[in-house]
Amino acid sequence: MADQAHTSLTSETVTSSDFTAEAENTERRFPPKGQPLITGFNRVGLWTLYMKEVRRFLKVQTQTIWAPAVTTLLFLVIFTVAMGRGTREILGVPFATFVAPGLIMMGMMQNSFANSSFSLLAGKIQGTIIDLLMPPLSEAELMIGIVSAAMTRAVMVGGAVAFAMFLWPDVTLMAAHPWAIIWFGLMGSAMLAMMGLIASMWAEKFDHNAAVTNFIVAPLSLLSGTFYVIDNLSPLFQTISRFNPFFYMISGFRFGFLGESDIGNTNHAVMGAALGVFVLNLVLGTVCYRLLKSGWKLKS
Repeated sequence: MADQAHTSLTSETVTSSDFTAEAENTERRFPPKGQPLITGFNRVGLWTLYMKEVRRFLKVQTQTIWAPAVTTLLFLVIFTVAMGRGTREILGVPFATFVAPGLIMMGMMQNSFANSSFSLLAGKIQGTIIDLLMPPLSEAELMIGIVSAAMTRAVMVGGAVAFAMFLWPDVTLMAAHPWAIIWFGLMGSAMLAMMGLIASMWAEKFDHNAAVTNFIVAPLSLLSGTFYVIDNLSPLFQTISRFNPFFYMISGFRFGFLGESDIGNTNHAVMGAALGVFVLNLVLGTVCYRLLKSGWKLKS
C-alpha cells in the first residue's frame, strides 16, 4: 500500500510539473493580452484584401471593364463623326489621334474612382464594414489594398480602351515618351482612387457617392482638355483650367503618346507637372490615412 501511495504521489507530481512546463511554453509562444501577434508589415493580409477587391470587380467584368471601354469608344466615334473624319488637326495630328489618349486617361480615372468609392460605402450600408475593420490590418495597409485594387481596374480599363482604339482606322497610337504614359497613368489612377476612398468614408448612401461622381469627377474630367486644347479658351478659363489637376493628368498622358501637349513640348516642362501631381498624391494620401486612422464615419 505504501508503494502504491508513493507511486500515485510521484505520478501526480510529474503530471503537475509537466502541466506547469506546458503553461510556461504557452506563455512563451503567445504574447501577453493586448500585445499584437502580427508586427511589422502584414503582407499576407494586404495581399488577401487586394485579391478580394480585384475578384469583386472581375466577377462582373462586363460591367466594370468592358462596358466603360465601349462607352469611351462611343465618345471617340461620336466626336470623330461630328468633327469630320480626317478634316481637322490638333497639335499637328488628326483629331481622333489627339483625343484618344485623353479618353483613355479619362476612362482610367473615372473607373478608379468608381472602384475605391464602392468598397467602404457598400460595407457601411450592408453592415459588413466590420469585415474590413476587424482583420489585423493597419490603416496604411487598408488604404494600400483598396487603392491598389482600384488602380488595377483602371489599368485594365485603359488597356481595353487602348486596344479598341488601336483597331479604329482614324487613330494612331504611338509611344513618344513611355515614361510619361506610365507615370501619369499611375498617378492619375492613384489620385482618383484616394479621392474615391475619401468619398466612400464621407458618403452615407449611394446618392452621396453619385453626387460626387456627377458634380465633381465628371465635370473635372470633361473640362480638362480631353477634347480640346486650352489655348482656344479665353484667358480666364485658361487660368481656371490650369487649377484643374485633371488637366495635368490628361495632358501629361497625351504627351507620352504624341510628344506634345498643352503643358509643353519638352521633357522639362512635363517633368514639372509630373512632380506636381506626385506632391498632390502625397497630400491626398496623408489626408486619406489620417481619416482612416481617426475612424471618421467608420467607427461609432
